[in-house]
Amino acid sequence: MSSGTDHRKQSLYFPEEMLIEISREATRQDRSLSWIVQQAWKLSRADIKRMPSVNDVLSAPRRSEP
Repeated sequence: MSSGTDHRKQSLYFPEEMLIEISREATRQDRSLSWIVQQAWKLSRADIKRMPSVNDVLSAPRRSEP
């Protein structure tokens, strides 16, 4: 790989309706499914990183009932 980019294969599973929507957008833009998903990740990763993790939610102190 002369570009220095790591091209690892990974299987991802999407709900059927989401996959259809991604496929339509890929066709519209004449791009691959992979390219569309990569662009979506690049645009949304800051928002996703602000979401609490499962561990954050489980370890949050419980509020006492009034």
